[in-house]
Amino acid sequence: MQIEVVIAGSGGQGVLLAGTLMAQAAIEKGLHTTWFPSYGAEMRGGTANSTVVVSSDEIGSPFAFNPNTLVALNESSLDKFMPVMIDEAVIIANSSVISQNKRYRIKPYFVPAADIASKEIKNIRTTNMVSIGALIKALEIRRINAERQTNNEKNLTLKNVLSACEKAFDLKSQLIEVNKKAILAGYNFIK
Repeated sequence: MQIEVVIAGSGGQGVLLAGTLMAQAAIEKGLHTTWFPSYGAEMRGGTANSTVVVSSDEIGSPFAFNPNTLVALNESSLDKFMPVMIDEAVIIANSSVISQNKRYRIKPYFVPAADIASKEIKNIRTTNMVSIGALIKALEIRRINAERQTNNEKNLTLKNVLSACEKAFDLKSQLIEVNKKAILAGYNFIK
């Protein structure tokens, strides 16, 4: 099992934090992982992406040569990374800011992540966590539909991500519950 996740958006959207959370969840599960951040010189408002490779085997490179998972927090990120995704990729697209009217080579899961974050969670800064929750659910659905691995022994789970959230916000414990709530909202949005 290996997933190559690209999380992309604008600086300030928590792209790097979301990547860190995914890597920490893999560590919680006892899997191998790498995390490779990339951001523009502008930081907030510039482009940012984070690549996380998670595998049950040792990982030879932190680069995603065959990315099979994408979280796009804005339309320019979806347009940039869609062409490099494999055909069976799982894609989460923040439909609060990404058009659903365009034709896409791979049909994304459209999740109004920013709307859920601002209206339901009451914190727009949790858009990234809503998207991660949706990603975990979409990956579970993909595994079940493919009838590959029905047990979660070697796969990331909601439990791992929620546990990783506690570690990621350890120094800012007042943020743990709101971010867990956002993860659960994204997870429950996908049917």
